Amino acid sequence: MTIAAAIRWTDANQAFLAAEFERLKRRLEPGPIAGGAGDTAAQLPPMADLPAIDQLSAVFGLSVFERDILLLAAGVEMDSELASRCRQMQSSGPRAGVTFALALAVLREPHWSALTMARPLRRYRLIEMDTGYGLTNAALRIDERILHYLAGVNLPDVRLQPYLQPDDVPDSIPTEHRAVSEESLRLLSSDTQPVPALHYCGNDPLGQEDTAALTAAGLERRLFLIKSEDLPPVGPELDLLQMLLEREAALLPAGLFIQCGAAPLSSSARQLGEKAPGIVILASREPIHLDRALVRFEVGKPRPLAQRRMWEEAFGERAAGRHETIDMVSAHFRLSARTILSARALMDSAENGAADLWRICRSQSRPRLENLAQRLTAELTWDDLVLPPRQIEALRHLALQVRHRMKVHEDWGFSAKSSRGLGLSALFSGESGTGKTMAAEVLARELDLDLYRIDLSAVVSKYIGETEKNLKQVFDAAEEGGALLLFDEADALFGKRSDVKDSRDRYANIEVGYLLQRMEAYQGLAVLTTNLKSSMDRAFQRRLRVTINFPFPDASQREAIWCRVFPAGVPLRGVDPKKLAQLNVAGGSIRNIALNAAFLAAASGGPVEMSHLLRAATLEGEKIERPLSEAEVRGWV
Repeated sequence: MTIAAAIRWTDANQAFLAAEFERLKRRLEPGPIAGGAGDTAAQLPPMADLPAIDQLSAVFGLSVFERDILLLAAGVEMDSELASRCRQMQSSGPRAGVTFALALAVLREPHWSALTMARPLRRYRLIEMDTGYGLTNAALRIDERILHYLAGVNLPDVRLQPYLQPDDVPDSIPTEHRAVSEESLRLLSSDTQPVPALHYCGNDPLGQEDTAALTAAGLERRLFLIKSEDLPPVGPELDLLQMLLEREAALLPAGLFIQCGAAPLSSSARQLGEKAPGIVILASREPIHLDRALVRFEVGKPRPLAQRRMWEEAFGERAAGRHETIDMVSAHFRLSARTILSARALMDSAENGAADLWRICRSQSRPRLENLAQRLTAELTWDDLVLPPRQIEALRHLALQVRHRMKVHEDWGFSAKSSRGLGLSALFSGESGTGKTMAAEVLARELDLDLYRIDLSAVVSKYIGETEKNLKQVFDAAEEGGALLLFDEADALFGKRSDVKDSRDRYANIEVGYLLQRMEAYQGLAVLTTNLKSSMDRAFQRRLRVTINFPFPDASQREAIWCRVFPAGVPLRGVDPKKLAQLNVAGGSIRNIALNAAFLAAASGGPVEMSHLLRAATLEGEKIERPLSEAEVRGWV
């Protein structure tokens, strides 16, 4: 409807209301009621659309008597003369105004059922009743939302306005999500009864919202979006919310979208999903089940090729010189269409370099792992690693695989063969202190990824099913992209499955089996470290892309570690890396000795000397229960 047509309809609707109020006034005059005489509304010019009261009557199925009750209650608010006549026909006090007794006495086709809870006047709270005076003498008041509607102002109930989404259709939506919307439109536009609820299942809550908005727009409906955690508990408050949503769905008209996210389906969301009529769409990460017809669609974050298309659309002509950068972010991050547009907008205020785009994507996708993982600051570089050439080459090859995933998986078609095993999982095995965790830090810095060390004490639980639940949270959060997961001492989680002797063994094997599946499906980079490679499950080792053994450092490697272990600002005097390399310990112990020696030197007020290192080495030997031999420390002091 154009603005001019809307103005004409509003004026005509006001004239129709005034004519209806005149008809009611005549019915309230003393003496016999003169049939249908004086019905001035019938004498008005025809309207392009039905007047608001007739639209409302059609929507809710009001009888002639119920329609007149609603008009009488509205007239008391809008027409002072009609209000005065109602008061004159009744006793003074709380019964003044419109009562059911008055309606039964003067209105057309009266029936007692009009005020039962099964009829629309009270079921949808089109009118409210004052309590304490009985059914016939209670004052009847029109609901404010309905009063505005009759006056031609169709705005949602103020209690629901926070949930009403803008009418704008998303600027960008992936092709697969658009296909879901088209199929949703086909289902909801059919004559199927009852209308099925739709379930958008997947890891893209923003994409689910956009898909629902596109579907609602195709049906020319508004959309109420309610998050599951915002719903009141089952009871009167939820019943009221359900009624208001049902009423608004009919008046605006509108559809209902319930976003459950990663949380299990709550009893409140279940009640709304099962009982709300009309268009109902539920969204969640995991499949849900309702006691009503339900059609499920997969709405997950776009795959790398779709991500690349959206980035190219977002940059437009400026995408021409950014193909390599776009390929990198498309391969590493799983972003929703809305997040991509947001990141693109942030680029306008940056210097528009590849590093800026990568940094913005990292900040947008940083996983929520605060309770299950520790984010480490990766400062180490390749120069800090002291390993044999073969191990260094394997680590660099791992970094190359991360960088070229888009070309191999998508452009060359490996992902079309199977979606399993496309992630990068590496096992670093070796004795404690041989540089496994350090190598993970170097990879994180080299690839500019956030490094998260999984806290096994927070993940592993003695309660059945809790370990799997915690690990699911870890992997689900990390799939946003931009993260390297580090499972230190991974044999505690990924140990061999054993023969089942009791229920504890059975559930332990289930945990390992679940981890095998998630590691194979995980699309990011995960590094596992272990001191006991032999204790790892063989099936798990098969699913690893790379296995790197970190050997115990020989004398030349220990000397190289000693040369690099002290920061440039540490004052040294007489420190001989060649003599220090005689000490047969791993790199982790060397770092501990250097740090402890620095504290001893700081306490003495001088530079670090061999005597400080000897004392520190002795303490380290006692800690690891390996006394120092005379040959190892010969010539230190």
